[in-house]
Amino acid sequence: MTIEWLSQCTDVALLLMRLMVGLVFVTSGWKHAQDPVARGKEIEMSPGLTRFIGIAEVAGGLGVALGVLTQFAALGLILIMFGAIQKKIFVWKTGFWGKHSDGWHYDLLFVVMCLVIAATDGGRYVLERAIGY
Repeated sequence: MTIEWLSQCTDVALLLMRLMVGLVFVTSGWKHAQDPVARGKEIEMSPGLTRFIGIAEVAGGLGVALGVLTQFAALGLILIMFGAIQKKIFVWKTGFWGKHSDGWHYDLLFVVMCLVIAATDGGRYVLERAIGY
């Protein structure tokens, strides 16, 4: 059984998901890029790598949110999240749920959301289509 009117909201739902994913990555990346020394200490990475990841998060988040090179942006964000998951599992020995909600379940949700965005090319409402690409 299908709820017909809900099935017609796919592109709006994808747009909302893209905007949320973009918001999270842009704000997270901005923190990394603004103060890579302090943030790098928190996540146990060098300031240079922290700044690079921050800039990549901002760029990927903007690409996903706006719908510019949407698939590439989403795939790039997936790679960043795989790095975060790897660090949580193998370096910090964090479980799926973690302690106090710091597990890698959160990161995995973003992997799946970015996979949906990449597989659907972001839906109908992307800037690339609006400008003719």
